[in-house]
Amino acid sequence: MALRCASTPATLSRQHVDICASSSSNRVSLTGAERSSFWSSEFSYRERTFVAQSVSFDGKSRSKSNGRIVGLVIRAISSETISSETSTGVRTALVRIGTRGSPLALAQAYQTRDKLKAAHPELAEDGALEIVIIKTTGDKILNQPLADIGGKGLFTKEIDDALLAGSIDIAVHSMKDVPTYLPEGTVLPCNLPREDVRDAFICPGYPSLAELPAGSVVGTASLRRQSQLLNKYPSLQCVNFRGNVQTRLRKLNEGTVQATLLALAGLKRLDMTQHITSILSIEEMLPAIAQGAIGIACRTDDKKIVDYLSSLNHEDTRLAVSCERSFLAALDGSCRTPIAGLAYRNEQGTCTFRGLVASPDGTRVLETSRECAFSYDEMVAVGKDAGEELKTRGGPDFFNWAK
Repeated sequence: MALRCASTPATLSRQHVDICASSSSNRVSLTGAERSSFWSSEFSYRERTFVAQSVSFDGKSRSKSNGRIVGLVIRAISSETISSETSTGVRTALVRIGTRGSPLALAQAYQTRDKLKAAHPELAEDGALEIVIIKTTGDKILNQPLADIGGKGLFTKEIDDALLAGSIDIAVHSMKDVPTYLPEGTVLPCNLPREDVRDAFICPGYPSLAELPAGSVVGTASLRRQSQLLNKYPSLQCVNFRGNVQTRLRKLNEGTVQATLLALAGLKRLDMTQHITSILSIEEMLPAIAQGAIGIACRTDDKKIVDYLSSLNHEDTRLAVSCERSFLAALDGSCRTPIAGLAYRNEQGTCTFRGLVASPDGTRVLETSRECAFSYDEMVAVGKDAGEELKTRGGPDFFNWAK
């Protein structure tokens, strides 16, 4: 029996497909050498469809069930791309949640899972929700700056592909990683409540950025952080510093660099705030577009899932993120362009927006700000207008930085 893989073509022989319970249990396991080649599989019974000569139920060969011809359809997903929390390869979940595999990404996926359970009783049943881990290009290549390996979409493309292929039902993203244009066929109906947007300074030897000695090396993978840091402290050095939060903290403690900057939101979600030396104000370090926000995407035509996600949406976060992403889209920025922006509801209940673009070496920084009503149309218009202003002020060559 030949099986076609959703990610990589593959064939499994019939003897390596074993139905390990009764036909009504809806369980499939893979055995033999092929089992190690796949992390998840799913199957369905198709009435009046004859796919295999026979399938094995509890060791007994059958080709009919309850007098109906039954076909066994299995879709296997290559372990190079996808793994699952379930070790049985069983597809019983009502909603499959796609995520990257880093501790922070998983913490965000668990938060999403828990909110879905709390909001919808049918999703609180055992096995109703499944976490599916997907390795992205950004996770695989850690020894090069993000800008050198493709920029935006490095942490989302494979997850989006799995979503469109039907391998997962929803995709949980850090919104700062999401390109301004979603893939056709997907929609993002939900932003969870935003965490603290500020950056944290982490340094074993000095209490603040201002007290770092000249020549100190600061590790960061972010050109946004690098440019603002060098603009204020030109005597410091910045080096590429990638990896998950735990990896960066380990390298810092090993003395690879003297200090690093990390998003406070991630440290809070990981319950790792004990590592923070100080928290930078937004005046010291304007955050990344959509920093601290979680976005959850699904297929446009999946009304049930859209309804599930819409019930979790935090509207203030959605509007703020939409304003910031409108700013980014107007600038048509890439990972080679240091861009920062923040929209928030001020004490008067209206929107304050601040935006920034800079040269990577920090020698040139352009800033702007806006006030408007806290409404979608006005905030998106304000973000676009601010972006167009800085694009004009920067000139045609401002965004063409060499590698």
